Amino acid sequence: MWPFFSSVASGARHTRVHLRPTPIITGRIGHYRRDASTLKTGHIELEGNEGILYINNVFPPRLQWLFRGPLSGSGLFEAVLKRVNRPHYAASEPIEIIKRALPSNLDIEIKEVVPRFNEGGVFVKYLRKSTVKNVDIEAATKAHLKQNPIKPWFNPFQKVEVGRVRGRPWIEDLYRIPSQRLRVEFLPNNPEYPAVELTQEALYSLLRPYGKLVNIDREPSDSKVMPRYAHVEFTRSKYAVMARNCMHGFKVSEENGGGKFGTVLKMKYERKIKFSAIKDWILNHPRIVIPAIAALIAATTVVIFDPIRTFFVKMKVKSTLPIEDNAVLRWVRKQASKANIMYFGGRGDPRGLTAIWDDRQADISQLQSWLTENVETFIVVHGPRGSGKRELVLDQALKNYKYKVVIDCKQIQDARGDTAKIARAATQVGYKPVFSWMNSISSLIDLASQGMIGTKAGFSETLDTQLSKIWQNTSSALKMVALEGRTKNDKDAHLGDDEYLEAHPEKRPVVVIDNYLHNAAESGVVYDKITEWAAGLTAGNIAHVIFLTTDVSFAKPLSKALPNQVFRTISLGDCSLEVGRKFVLNHLTYGPENAGTELEQAKRLENLDSCIGVLGGRVTDLEFMAHRIEAGEAPQGAVNRIIEQSSSEILKMFILNTDSTNKQWTREQAWHLIKSLANSQDGVVPYHKVLLSSLFKEDGETSLRALEQAELISISSANGFPHAIKPGRPVFHTVFKRLADNKTLSSRLDLMILAQKISDQNKAIGAIEEELRLLGSLPKQPRELTPRVQWLLQKLYKSQTKINEYEDQSGRLQKILQS
Repeated sequence: MWPFFSSVASGARHTRVHLRPTPIITGRIGHYRRDASTLKTGHIELEGNEGILYINNVFPPRLQWLFRGPLSGSGLFEAVLKRVNRPHYAASEPIEIIKRALPSNLDIEIKEVVPRFNEGGVFVKYLRKSTVKNVDIEAATKAHLKQNPIKPWFNPFQKVEVGRVRGRPWIEDLYRIPSQRLRVEFLPNNPEYPAVELTQEALYSLLRPYGKLVNIDREPSDSKVMPRYAHVEFTRSKYAVMARNCMHGFKVSEENGGGKFGTVLKMKYERKIKFSAIKDWILNHPRIVIPAIAALIAATTVVIFDPIRTFFVKMKVKSTLPIEDNAVLRWVRKQASKANIMYFGGRGDPRGLTAIWDDRQADISQLQSWLTENVETFIVVHGPRGSGKRELVLDQALKNYKYKVVIDCKQIQDARGDTAKIARAATQVGYKPVFSWMNSISSLIDLASQGMIGTKAGFSETLDTQLSKIWQNTSSALKMVALEGRTKNDKDAHLGDDEYLEAHPEKRPVVVIDNYLHNAAESGVVYDKITEWAAGLTAGNIAHVIFLTTDVSFAKPLSKALPNQVFRTISLGDCSLEVGRKFVLNHLTYGPENAGTELEQAKRLENLDSCIGVLGGRVTDLEFMAHRIEAGEAPQGAVNRIIEQSSSEILKMFILNTDSTNKQWTREQAWHLIKSLANSQDGVVPYHKVLLSSLFKEDGETSLRALEQAELISISSANGFPHAIKPGRPVFHTVFKRLADNKTLSSRLDLMILAQKISDQNKAIGAIEEELRLLGSLPKQPRELTPRVQWLLQKLYKSQTKINEYEDQSGRLQKILQS
């Protein structure tokens, strides 16, 4: 490969290449050898009758990486250039360009060729005869190129140009990119004498031969920057490259305006204020730029993606349109019902809930009437798990509503991490596209910007912000759906949107928020945003909102969002035993085992009434028993299975689990309630009686509310005040009895309770003794202290008496455990 390229592979930006001396350059080019003197001195030394020409457009300045990359040591690039070398169209080989640039009749000897890859040209050092002048060589070369132009392979629209080097060029390997603008510095020829600042006319006459000038800007007269300089701007960068390589180091004589002792010109490229200056400003002002970029991205997201997201949410809301509105599907369903076909794999009442709905028809009618009122509709349906809240609202009260949105808080709360919560919330309402994965990357960018500029840039958006965006877009979509059927011909077309929605409650969609306050202790952000959003929907008459919750403390978070709003509340409890019996029988009627003799059916449903009495009216327990009976199990066996499973859950959650980090109750308190309810005939314990126990002396009401939230117990109220404590599920009464009848378990837990009571009495005695010791240390005993001392002694006596009783009970329990 050519020495130009092989020398570049070693990493230098330039090298000096020697050609074998030939009388003219048209002969065969011989062996090159590398000379490091140029790298050391940075100049091309001239002796005697030697001169230098600079030939431009030999190399592509913007493709210099081709000469340094992996192609530099192979013949591939050489073969390509030879293939595209077309003398009549474009020249590609550097040696051929140099040969063709110099006329064949020049009587010179080529001494050295120094390539300049950054600038795309080469320096050609030659030896002339004493009778030949450098000016004549330059003129002959230019005339030759004018008659025989050479077009480079990388830009056939340009031509190869040549210029005589009049100064002392600086051959450096610095990373300096050529530009149209030159900084011309004026240095003294002799350090003892000052330099003369050239005028614009002098600079114009010296540099204009190399190309068209745009402007010559001298240094301000009051500037103290030394050395003095001027900025010269050419129309094209190739003119600046030619001027710098030919005039750098040129000594301006007195005749040309350089002063008595001469002035030396030093030139370097000056980067023009374009994109580079903007980039530098951006990099140097991160405190302004980074927040501005964050704001721009946020604005772009709102303008582009928000309409798309609102459209998808709208489609999600409208997809809840019941299939009964389709005439074709109605006809198919009618024909299938005539032929007694189980269409869609379903049946009239697959869960046998008809009896439940008949019993709760009043609640269904009340809920439907609330949805037709023009006042703000904020409905809460409260009840324990398994009471059928979701089915009552969605399948019964809202079965004829076209547009409804169901948001399951359980799915959002159970998601791990903010990214997963955002994705779950967006999926619930059809909000897309959602770039939840960008939240982690944006957080890293914010962390880096905080370390760099001291503040967050605002790229990352918290869970609070993202949820606000999701609910805001959902509100917009719901309002569009509510106003979709409005036309100009309506009698109330003159009303505004808000007045129209207030006057037509039947047009509003319904938002059902299921599992409200599920795991509320883990993250309050989700519920705060949902509550605020729901309050905005009802206050703006955009939609009806129905909350489904098992938490008894739902009024507190809802009151924060709507402090002056009265909630419409429906409390669902357990159904009566008669309704429960109908529910089980209806469920079994649709089962496959109904095709037996009456004797077999009576035998299979033996003791059904007593089993239903044990389970009470909890729908989930009754349905589980019905499934087991369908599978061929006896009712009593199904009830025993439910009791065993419930016993294991209670022991695991409330008794055997010793991790009390996030719990507001102790297992001693839980066992005291279990045993008290088990010993009660009707499964009810007075609320105040439990609080009188020493186990609930400190913050006992908080512990009871926490146990109610965990569904171990339920607290009933009378006239707005807590009145009685019952098991969390009706079957728990039987479960509590079985746990209390277990002598080993009961004795061990009673021992723990007694140990805690003894510890409490010892603490009380210690406090009494400390006070008696303080009173006894007084120098005189006033008679006014006698009642206090007697009271303390009585308290000490009572506490010690209780300890003795507890010790006796502990001894009996230990004997039971030992036996």
